[in-house]
Order: sequence, then C-alpha cells, then structure tokens
Amino acid sequence: MTWSIVFRERDSGRIAIAVATKFFAVGARVPYIAPQKGAVATQALFNPLYGVDGLKLIRDGVAAQDIVRILTSRDEGQAHRQLHVLGADGKFAAHTGADCVPWCGHWIGEDFSVAGNMLAGPQVVSETVRVLRERSDLELPRRLITALKAGEKVGGDKRGKQSAALVIYGKDEYSELDLRVDDHVEPLLELARLEAASRERWTLFRTFLATRQNPAGIYDRARIDAEVEKNQAAARAQAAE
Repeated sequence: MTWSIVFRERDSGRIAIAVATKFFAVGARVPYIAPQKGAVATQALFNPLYGVDGLKLIRDGVAAQDIVRILTSRDEGQAHRQLHVLGADGKFAAHTGADCVPWCGHWIGEDFSVAGNMLAGPQVVSETVRVLRERSDLELPRRLITALKAGEKVGGDKRGKQSAALVIYGKDEYSELDLRVDDHVEPLLELARLEAASRERWTLFRTFLATRQNPAGIYDRARIDAEVEKNQAAARAQAAE
C-alpha cells in the first residue's frame, strides 16, 4: 500500500527516505534513519519492529543483507511484509514478501533503493528510479519529491492518495528536514509546498543550531535574522529574474 525511496547521498553522507501511500500518516511508521550509518523503510502490512530493531542492527555494524535476513527470519508474518535497508556496509537490500498485495516489488542500486506494494504496476517503481537518476541537478529534497510525483503520474498506489513524508538526516543526530503530510487529497503537492516553505527560513536557520562540534550553536538573534533576511532577499531576486 506504499512506495518509498531510501537514498544515500554519496558525497555528503546524507541519508533520506521519501514515501507516499493511500494510508494515514505514513511518515509515522515507514521511515527509520540512523544518521551517517543506514536506514530502514518498513511497509506493506508493516512491522514497526523492523524499524526499531533494524536501527539497532545498523548501529551494531550489521550489513544490509544480514539485516533483512535477521528481521524476516524471526517474523512469522514475513510473507506479508516489505522492507528495504541501507546497511552499515553501505549497501542496499530488500525483501518483498510472497503475500504482499500485487503489484509489489523492489529495485536495488548503489545509491538508492525503491520498493512498493499495492501499486498500479511495475512502472511506478521504474519511473521513480528513472527520474531519480535523471534529476541529479535538483537539490536532494526536490529530487526525491519529483521522483515520487513521477511514480504517482503513472499510477502510484492503485487505491489512491492520502499521505506522504520526507525525512533527511545529515551529520547531526537530529534531522535536517522532517516533513509529513498525514491526510490530504494531494499529499505530494502538499509535501512539495512544505518543502518550498522550509527554504524560506528553516533550511538556513537550522545551520545555527547546536551541534556536537559546537554545543552552543549560534544564538545571536540579530545575526540569525540578518542572515535569514539576506537569504530571502537573494531568493526574491532570483525569482524575479
């Protein structure tokens, strides 16, 4: 009842999951990310313990294929589950259970994986993959949303639309971006709107937050406001060109 992307940005080490479905609040249950280490997307008749236990295995240094094997082998319902994983070895692996609702399947690459079930057909995954490959010119959030939109255009979830989410982690223990559309008639359009809104202030503001390297961060409000205004002015000028 879902299709999703697990993505690793090779140069920066950023890890992202983007997902869309005809189901309520998909962002609350599908994406799990261990910053700079790996990620798990658990879906179909999802088992949330795949996410919780999968992150522990990633932090313990377990490889992707082994994570999939460990999680599914101890689950009596594994035939109804789907998951794809970026393991501690930097590789991707996936499982699509035999009893997942057609169309169901997954694609594994070097930098990302795509998996889906209860889809209009295999073209949903293949078109998502194609756009991810071709639109490397886009910043990561827009690249992922654009790819999901492409999958939706060729059928998406065969039941319709309801929720979508986008989560990105960089070097810090908290997310760079965490957007959720829990219930909407056009969740991917709303997700794109939220992403655009995040660039108005949040994407710059987050650079002033405390980090392990700078535990106090930057808390000079005048400096923060001046930098945000400068960024917004530059964006307005670019839009006017």
